[in-house]
Amino acid sequence: MDVIYLDYNATTPIDPEVADFMIPFLKGKFGNPSSIHEYGIESRKEIEFARIQVAKLLNCKPFEVIFTSGGTESNNLAIRGGAYSMRDLGNHIITSKIEHPAILEVCKQLEKEGFSVTYLDVDGKGKVNPLDLKKAIRDSTILVTIMQANNEVGSIQPILEISNIIAGKNILFHTDAAQAIGKISADVKLLGVDLLSIAGHKFYGPKGIGALFIKDGVHLVKQMYGADHEQNIRPGTENVLEIAGLGKAAEIALRDMKINALTMKKTRDLLYDSIIHEIPRVKINGDLDYCLPNTLSLSFPGLDVSLLFSEMREIAASAGAACHTDKIDISHVLEAMKVPQEYAMGTVRLSTGKHSTEEEIRKAASILIKKVKQLTTSGFDDIQLNLQSEEVKLTQYTHGLGCACKISPKILEEVLKDLPIPINSNIILGPETSDDASVYKINDETAIVQSVDFFTPVVDDPFEFGSIAAANALSDIYAMGAKPLFGLNIVGFPHQRLPIEALKSILLGAQDVCDEAGIPILGGHTIEDNEPKFGMVISGVIHPNKIIKNQGSQEGDILYLTKPIGTGILSTALKRGLLNDSIKEELYQNMRRLNKGSAELMMDHEPSACTDVTGFGLLGHLKELCEASNISAEINYKEVPLLPMVEEFVNQGIIPGGTENNLRYLEEYIHFDPKILKYQKTILCDAQTSGGLLISIPESQAKDFESNFNRQGEMIRSIGRIIPKVHPVISIKT
Repeated sequence: MDVIYLDYNATTPIDPEVADFMIPFLKGKFGNPSSIHEYGIESRKEIEFARIQVAKLLNCKPFEVIFTSGGTESNNLAIRGGAYSMRDLGNHIITSKIEHPAILEVCKQLEKEGFSVTYLDVDGKGKVNPLDLKKAIRDSTILVTIMQANNEVGSIQPILEISNIIAGKNILFHTDAAQAIGKISADVKLLGVDLLSIAGHKFYGPKGIGALFIKDGVHLVKQMYGADHEQNIRPGTENVLEIAGLGKAAEIALRDMKINALTMKKTRDLLYDSIIHEIPRVKINGDLDYCLPNTLSLSFPGLDVSLLFSEMREIAASAGAACHTDKIDISHVLEAMKVPQEYAMGTVRLSTGKHSTEEEIRKAASILIKKVKQLTTSGFDDIQLNLQSEEVKLTQYTHGLGCACKISPKILEEVLKDLPIPINSNIILGPETSDDASVYKINDETAIVQSVDFFTPVVDDPFEFGSIAAANALSDIYAMGAKPLFGLNIVGFPHQRLPIEALKSILLGAQDVCDEAGIPILGGHTIEDNEPKFGMVISGVIHPNKIIKNQGSQEGDILYLTKPIGTGILSTALKRGLLNDSIKEELYQNMRRLNKGSAELMMDHEPSACTDVTGFGLLGHLKELCEASNISAEINYKEVPLLPMVEEFVNQGIIPGGTENNLRYLEEYIHFDPKILKYQKTILCDAQTSGGLLISIPESQAKDFESNFNRQGEMIRSIGRIIPKVHPVISIKT
């Protein structure tokens, strides 16, 4: 699929001229620029030529340019180096609330080191008021750092006015010009700054290279130590390849700035005009009259931008907020501008580039308008059912994944603690326990077991999603040793965005698993929703005296697990397109496999307790079992079965939000052996969908229990044991 790139503020492609200019440094010009032979001399000449090119762009002297690894290093060197060079004169720094993290995080660290920082507010258009800065200046103020232009909303800051306020005072003035370079002038003489940072990849140069302008006479305390490269300010053998690329990009940026700015503004304005014509309620963040020519930050009220980006794969852009299971992350820039949450949650940053064409802008506008209308429509006027049969990838229609979307345990506990517990002599298990199902006694021979479960897709295929959801719902019944009787469907479906055939396929997948379980589906309930969701209510039956609860474990019991873990992590990798077919199939089969066989074998013995492992993760459900039984548990990490590639994906940072929530919540209840690594802790807390049974069996029955499972071909793994009650509740060893 051709993707329209509208995220030029995040990074730009390397200009073909720049790429061609860099090729000789990959093939032959490899000398160390500090060497005195011809190879070194040739590299040194190229570095100094690049320094001249950057100096021309900034209108400074070449020796005032220091090469770095990028914008972040330039900012660190400028702020930390400047602050420490001036520390004898004071400790106060002034910045703004909308700076890039490469500024804000440095300032926060300096606060820990004894510096004082003032964070200036901005107005509703994202601009600093110079008068506010003037009022913030103290006798101890030694450094001001204000970005030239904001990366999210494009607001251009009054740098010259600020420099006039600072003029004559013993205060260093730094600006982060990473977003400005190549779009507007960054002439250091006109700006009146002492320090200015740039990043190559923001103006069609290579990544991993940047520069810092240091005004003649300004002294910085260097932040790294080594040889005396870059005027003894920034040690390390120079990256000749990328320095050459940066120099060429600077030359092109200066040469083509006017025409590029006009092109970017034209396409940006076309995009805005097209959108506002169709969606007049859209709110623009910033000020188009005093803004980077390529930047457009738009807020659509009533839109969840996470859903938009999950589905809208035809456009590459950035979001202003993200919704998680326990919190909403709104951009610090939008927060500083006091953009209401309703608008912030629907914020899209679109940034055009010098390669953007009117044709792709019109196409992008059409796609965006259509998707926004689909996701924000209310009522059913003029809605036509999408009956087309087409390939559907369900995970692209949701920002969350399966049981990983459960409400945070901490929040849920807070909500439920004040709700009244029903009093009825026929209630055997109710909301006061951590069991996933409830049990109601009908007579001395019969009790009804009932559970409900539903979630967003964990897989792309609708049939498989229905199958997995049904297996997940049935698991609660099997975990209690009960026999399921019938099911009811629960459906949330965006019929404007997904073909009705997809819903039919989901229901057929659920029916297939219920047929395997030997139960009918008797009906259900549906609602229109922006995200596809599916689940089931399952009713079962059991003798009142044979219920297996999530409590009753005894010291010495052996803990068994009947399925490998890692479904949340692999589902996240699946959504990102990182699973090969064999791992994908193993994930599907693991989740759709019923716990029926394991439950029947369990009931041939006398288990002390049982629970199924779902959204709370292995350790979350074990914690509930331990607390209900008033005991503790010891787990051997090496014995816990894992799905393939789980460890590799976690080490790449592919982790669902629900898993991270579980780990944060559970850490106080768990003692981890010092040899247990962070990624291993994460895996043990991974939010599972349709996981296995966690069974507590008296040690005297353990051998027969394992033999019985092995004879029947059911997976079983001993992962730990029950120990006397201690704190923390669970101990993890290697």
